Amino acid sequence: MGKINDIHGETSITRLLDPAAVAASGVIGQALDMQSFQCRVKVALNIGAVTGTTPTLDIKVQDCDTVGGTYADVSPATAFAQKVTASANTVDAIGIDPRAVRRFVKLYATAGGTTPNFTIGATVIGQKQTI
Repeated sequence: MGKINDIHGETSITRLLDPAAVAASGVIGQALDMQSFQCRVKVALNIGAVTGTTPTLDIKVQDCDTVGGTYADVSPATAFAQKVTASANTVDAIGIDPRAVRRFVKLYATAGGTTPNFTIGATVIGQKQTI
């Protein structure tokens, strides 16, 4: 991956998941169109409060050809390290290569433990295509 340069404001920050409580399994946030990026993007996950008894949260990336289609796990698997109680008030990040996934990606969360509750938000940072 090349260095990201913010030449004339081409580096963008995109909201993927507004800060929200995640207490169950399922898709979180909105779909991201990877076609507009020219190189790998960084997905930053901001974790706030974590409550519950032995709570765990696994977040993986899924992709699809159309925004409203059927999403499937990215292969090879792309995921954040498992979040637990000690993950409160931390930041984590993963990279996604637009050339290695289908056009749209979403995050999928799997919550575990007794009454797990994670307050999280996600932001994407990347360099947009230029014409």
